[in-house]
Amino acid sequence: MAQLSDDCFAFSGPLMPVAEAERLIAERIAAVEGHDIAALGAATGRVLARDVVAPIDLPPFDNSAVDGYAVRAADLAGEGPTRLAIVDRVAAGHAADHALNAGEAIRIFTGAPMPEHADTVFMQEDCRVEDGAVVVPPGLKRGANRRLAGEDIRAGAVALPAGRRLAVQHVALAAALGLTEVEVRRRVRIALFSTGDEIVEPGMPLPRAALYDSNRYLLAGLAARFGAELTDLGILRDEPKTLARAIAAAALDHDLVLTSGGVSTGEADHVRAAIESIGRIVFWRLAIKPGRPVAMGVIRGGNSGEGAAFVGVPGNPVAAFVTFVRMVRPLVLRLAGALPEPLVALPARAAFSYKKRKGRREYVRVALRAAPDGGIAAFKHPQDGAGVLTSLTETDGLAELSEEVTVVEPGATIGFLPYASLIG
Repeated sequence: MAQLSDDCFAFSGPLMPVAEAERLIAERIAAVEGHDIAALGAATGRVLARDVVAPIDLPPFDNSAVDGYAVRAADLAGEGPTRLAIVDRVAAGHAADHALNAGEAIRIFTGAPMPEHADTVFMQEDCRVEDGAVVVPPGLKRGANRRLAGEDIRAGAVALPAGRRLAVQHVALAAALGLTEVEVRRRVRIALFSTGDEIVEPGMPLPRAALYDSNRYLLAGLAARFGAELTDLGILRDEPKTLARAIAAAALDHDLVLTSGGVSTGEADHVRAAIESIGRIVFWRLAIKPGRPVAMGVIRGGNSGEGAAFVGVPGNPVAAFVTFVRMVRPLVLRLAGALPEPLVALPARAAFSYKKRKGRREYVRVALRAAPDGGIAAFKHPQDGAGVLTSLTETDGLAELSEEVTVVEPGATIGFLPYASLIG
């Protein structure tokens, strides 16, 4: 269970800035306890519990970076071509039969071990072969096209640090070092449900004034991208006592309870009241658009005062997406014990006009397209509504407009967050 206390956030302002919420998460949320052993084939997405230390040099021996001819640089003429006798042939997975002597060359292929005394490799397309000899051109530096043992990583060095969330390239590095498994942190356990009398499970008959539940599928998919172990609790109706019982029960064996809907200020928004009866809402309004009514808190559990984290995202699907990637994402990574993965907005050129309120961070859905001048620019989706799901499917990412920005004009440089970076 998450190591949280009722005062772990404690923000007293009316609207919490995004940066402040992220700072508090980074400072005051502890990683879950418990480790697993993961086979490499199942390690992608997991978080390392211990450093991976290289047991061997990588590469383990000097080898050729190209197909060509291995030579001794000392044999090369200062000016003009050099003629060397071809005395052997060595392919990847094999070693040369003898050391290279003066005036000799060995035919070599990419990845093959460098013959003894050889220090330089000429690419085959730069050479001419005639009568059992190879003629090599002048000008190649000593050591060219040779990969040195350990140039990638030395034995005993930290190849992957504890806290690294493993992507496929990290797993490939572990495999290259000969490992078959790694020690990882246990998965973050998330209980998920949607709320609202108007929400219906996809596939069921759709009553008048009802909506199919898309948020649960959205949030479940996002949580899975960050390696969480998910429990889907379905749809809960707008009844305060039922909500409180369900949330309290989920908190007993989960690290995070994640809900969608019911956290605004309306008379039918009962999630806040339910949480306040079994724990504490530490903030419930962010200076962000879309997604201001996002609630974060702690659900009491156990005699020690420990509790599970709670996040309630808005019911509108675009707001749910934005608040997940900006607030739930860093929380899940922190609970998972992952190293920080800051989101870096890429500079992009705006192809739209936009006005916003100062003091609030806004995220505008944009698509990258060719501009009339031949460059690439960010075009705003024509619909701004927080419930317009196609504004996510028909765009490439979010334009991040800081709290200080009030006006965007065509040609201005804006920050662009690609969906690929937001969803892990």
